[in-house]
Amino acid sequence: MMNIKAISWSALASCLLLASQSWAAVADSSSTTPTVAKAKTKAKTKAKAVVAAEPVEEPLTDEQLAIAPRVNAGDAHCEFKQTVKVSAHPTKPGRFQLQFGKMIYNMTPEPTSTGAVVLKDNAAGVEWLQIPTKSMLMNTRLGQRMVDGCQHPEQVAFESNAAPAASAEGFGIAPDAGKAN
Repeated sequence: MMNIKAISWSALASCLLLASQSWAAVADSSSTTPTVAKAKTKAKTKAKAVVAAEPVEEPLTDEQLAIAPRVNAGDAHCEFKQTVKVSAHPTKPGRFQLQFGKMIYNMTPEPTSTGAVVLKDNAAGVEWLQIPTKSMLMNTRLGQRMVDGCQHPEQVAFESNAAPAASAEGFGIAPDAGKAN
């Protein structure tokens, strides 16, 4: 009976010794705990905006370069008090950087048949659509709007100038057009 108790006590002591040695090895392998490391990483990312990856890009075509002057650069105020900032890329003429929240996307102009201005970041899967009265940022991978109802000051001016003309002309329907006098 004594041998069984001695064996079980020695087995328990061995397990505790192994557990304490492995715990000490884990503590020695990193000078900071994972929680502290995560907190430091979060603090660094709060201070900086995250820039989307810049893949190797082909030179812009003449058609793409012709779109660049039509892009409304600057701040666009959006729904829910959000802001999108569009600026010319500092090192790549004809390309743009778009900042939304903490993300900065590297955008390339894309030609369209409708005349709308479209900027794309294929690597990040986002698309900026600009029409005369508003703009929106789309997540093309999910097929969802990230932010909508964005207006640059030029779009606000266009909308306010277009409103009186539209109200004077109605909807473009002439009620007397089909009637004989």
